[in-house]
Amino acid sequence: MTDMTPGLGEFDFAGDDHVVPFQVEGLDVRGRAVQLGPMLDAILERHNYPLPVARLVAETVVLTVLLGTSLKFEGKLIVQTQGDGPVDLVVADFSTPDRVRAYARYDQEALAAAEKDGRTLSHELLGKGVLAFTIDQGAHTQRYQGIVALDGATLEEIAGVYFRQSEQIPTKVRLGVAELLDRDENGKPRHRWRAGGMVAQFLPEAPERMRQPDLSGGDGDDGESAFGDDDLWAEAKVMVETIDMDELTDPMVGTERLLYRLFHERGVRVYEPQAVYDRCSCSREKLQSVLSNLSTDDLESTIDDGEVKVTCEFCSTTYRFEASEVRPQ
Repeated sequence: MTDMTPGLGEFDFAGDDHVVPFQVEGLDVRGRAVQLGPMLDAILERHNYPLPVARLVAETVVLTVLLGTSLKFEGKLIVQTQGDGPVDLVVADFSTPDRVRAYARYDQEALAAAEKDGRTLSHELLGKGVLAFTIDQGAHTQRYQGIVALDGATLEEIAGVYFRQSEQIPTKVRLGVAELLDRDENGKPRHRWRAGGMVAQFLPEAPERMRQPDLSGGDGDDGESAFGDDDLWAEAKVMVETIDMDELTDPMVGTERLLYRLFHERGVRVYEPQAVYDRCSCSREKLQSVLSNLSTDDLESTIDDGEVKVTCEFCSTTYRFEASEVRPQ
């Protein structure tokens, strides 16, 4: 545990692809912050997504690692958007303690039309649908799922609505993505991706202080309530909202320095960073088990020239099986 003092330069920074838990005791705020670099590049590079899709995937990965690294048990967090827009599916999952993977599905023609018309905001690409958070603790346990409508201009706004409705913990989410254009060692132009994010939550000792203004019920209800934000939470939200998107992604700023800029007057404290890695959970054994459990008709329809070929949507690894390996004995 490290107390963030003006002697910040004395500390080793977490760097890219490490989630940094933090606490601001003077504001009763706890949270997590991260900057992603090589790990995110690896995920996006293998799929070669169009730029708007890559940005959506990057934001989803940031949100997933911020939340997934807070799990206190062995399991998996799945964050998934599903809508009727050009990008009808984005999914990222975090498997404890440190594995991340992600992919997106999109309609190429619909996406091209949206780009031509300048409709590239998150809600325009995703359309109407839902954002789902699923926690899976493995066999013999029941999955927990929270769902919120895709009702917001950005993914961070949508995630904020989820926390407001489902978790009932005052929460502020910030997500940022940056595309870097430079040249490789051979002078060839290349794209590189960076992303960053922060989740800050108000967790006072007195739970009644977490009460937020009521949401509007519609039908003329203006949502006014006798309850307003706690003064400390109102101050914390303003601080988080001042973050510039460049600060979230700039490696020269770094996660700890950003936290110090925001909260040093209130006493910010950071904890041991947690590394995250681009690692898929697929395996030949798992896929062979799935294929072996297919019905005879379904299995036979997948066999081509005496073999079955399966490509993982997340990591793009292709597995080949002889028909005799998957047919029931």
